[in-house]
Amino acid sequence: MAGTQGSGILIGRDTPGRTDVQEFLSGHLADMYATSPADSVHALDHGALSDPAITFWTARQGSELVGCCALKQLQPGQGEIKSMRTAAHARGRGIATLLLAHLLEQARQSGYERLFLETGSQDFFAPARRLYHRHGFVDCPPFADYALDPNSVFMTRDLR
Repeated sequence: MAGTQGSGILIGRDTPGRTDVQEFLSGHLADMYATSPADSVHALDHGALSDPAITFWTARQGSELVGCCALKQLQPGQGEIKSMRTAAHARGRGIATLLLAHLLEQARQSGYERLFLETGSQDFFAPARRLYHRHGFVDCPPFADYALDPNSVFMTRDLR
């Protein structure tokens, strides 16, 4: 796994099917279902994240998995951020910022012009919304196949 390194964290392409990644993503899905109504959970499991239209990265400190993120191609030049997650014990250390910066750079290098994301509207997701706003994302209407949902916040960022 080669990739960006910062603060002892190595970010690189990875496989969602790895055992530790599957466990990590299971925790992510459990949190999503614990904080949002089931029909408002849009997180993907490891099988869905293995789709060829999705690029998946993990952040590791040594061999320990401390975060992940994914980029799903919606159409040429447009993508959606999926599965941004930092391990609960590693939050507040800048890992999400490193992951997002890596994803944004990789998206630019791959020719993406615009990114979108969906996150929750509940207090649990407030840190995520602050992170995205700090990095130039703005609220937008639903995109792709999403519908207006009081439990969702939709955001976008122009990469040009």
